[in-house]
Amino acid sequence: MQRMQRYLVSILLAILLIGSVGFFSTTRQARAAESVGGLHVLGNQLLNSSGQAIRLVGVDRSSAEYSCNSGGTTNVFDDPNNLSDIPAMLSWGINVVRIPLNEDCWLGINGEPAAAYTATYYQQTIEAYVNQLTADNVIVILDLHWNNSGSNQANSQEPMPDLDHAPTFWTSVANTFKSNSSVIFDLYNEPYPSGSTAWECWLNGASAANTAPCIGSPFAIAGMQDLVNTVRATGATNPLMLGGIAYSNDVSQWLQYEPTDPLQSLIASVHIYNFNTCNTTACWNTTIAPVAAKVPVIAGEIGENDCADTFINPLMSWFDQQGISYLAWSWNPYNCASGPSLITDFNGDPTAFGAGFKTHLLSLGLGGGSGSGTPTPGVTPTPTPGVTPTPTSGITPTPTSGVTPTPTSTSSPGVNVSYQLSSQWPGGLSVNLSITNAGSSAVNSWTLQFTFPGDQKITQLWGGSYTQSGEQVTITNASYNGTIAPGQTVTLGFNGTWTSNDTSPTIFIFNGVTVS
Repeated sequence: MQRMQRYLVSILLAILLIGSVGFFSTTRQARAAESVGGLHVLGNQLLNSSGQAIRLVGVDRSSAEYSCNSGGTTNVFDDPNNLSDIPAMLSWGINVVRIPLNEDCWLGINGEPAAAYTATYYQQTIEAYVNQLTADNVIVILDLHWNNSGSNQANSQEPMPDLDHAPTFWTSVANTFKSNSSVIFDLYNEPYPSGSTAWECWLNGASAANTAPCIGSPFAIAGMQDLVNTVRATGATNPLMLGGIAYSNDVSQWLQYEPTDPLQSLIASVHIYNFNTCNTTACWNTTIAPVAAKVPVIAGEIGENDCADTFINPLMSWFDQQGISYLAWSWNPYNCASGPSLITDFNGDPTAFGAGFKTHLLSLGLGGGSGSGTPTPGVTPTPTPGVTPTPTSGITPTPTSGVTPTPTSTSSPGVNVSYQLSSQWPGGLSVNLSITNAGSSAVNSWTLQFTFPGDQKITQLWGGSYTQSGEQVTITNASYNGTIAPGQTVTLGFNGTWTSNDTSPTIFIFNGVTVS
């Protein structure tokens, strides 16, 4: 939503709420986020730690990209007590919030953030907000929204990520949030490289200004492949969102230029407004639907600038039919006649545009925060209607000849372990694991060990952390599933590779006790 951003900022700054930045204290009780943890991609599905398909509906929480700017306020967000916004968001039936970030304010460079506070405070504010949202069973998307090169301040949207600072930004952000498996990284808000080689520039970037394939670029460009590599180098397994070109409105060649990800956990992002080029059902059918058949698609921004809902209603219905996730711009009390604004105040009172969006979300029943810590109502154990769960990049998850994906279940006094080969294809496999506490006392932390009889290698694990040395694997619990009450089952799983032998393990060691 950046073609209007420069104009909007001058209007927005006049109405920002200026107040104390000390908002960290809160009396609201955090709740478990197990149902939205362990996010990973399999084929065209976004799954949680239980292997359940999740579809996201929510809002963009703008202002952290500009309020920290030297021309902005003394707050990280335009609402200085932003934690109080969350209950209002939950009342709309959301299960995801996207937070735009400022490169300079996060890194503390080029005189940013504003003199009233430091980069450390900016980071801590974002982290506190993310932690509260995920504790409330809400998935968070973090995106690089404003950036610039060299000593130029990040006070607007640029055509592409800068090679100077964007990799450093993502190294820091990924290291900060890689332990939170309810967070998705949106690598760049709205790319708009120009010319006949725009998609090549999008993928590969350029080592210097105005260099092929990024002819006309004002600085050296970090391509999407650069940023994927940067995040994965930190060990982060979080799913990655990549918006298309033309301000993320064009994903027509996304599949052709999809970066290589060792975890195969990429999501295509598209932004759709009534004033975009691709704003018709015909365009969505020809350019977005084919992508959604191969990889998960999240519409990171949708909206209309006429204070109405006549455009988003058929758009949301089309997304629902396709099983596509979407977020509306934005959860800020702007003038909805100047740009899409969902609310008139931070109590969540909707504009006419927001009222249509809220009504639709509540009708879906996908909301995340229920106050009980129970699994999210919007998480379903079956594939999203209209979406075929085929693996990424043409890999078909059919069992290898002669191999039947039946579970291996073993038990010992107090614990049952199940190893389920859920899908398999030449060179790859996906496994679901479950641990059931059959005893009478709770398990407060756990370690699961086993040895592959074959040559499998784990490439991505959800629901815990792992080490692998040769064929030996050790898995330890995640922060949200370390306690297993009597009768409770914890689910986790992994994707992996194999070459000549894919035999399943049959002996497991749980907290030092052999399960056979």
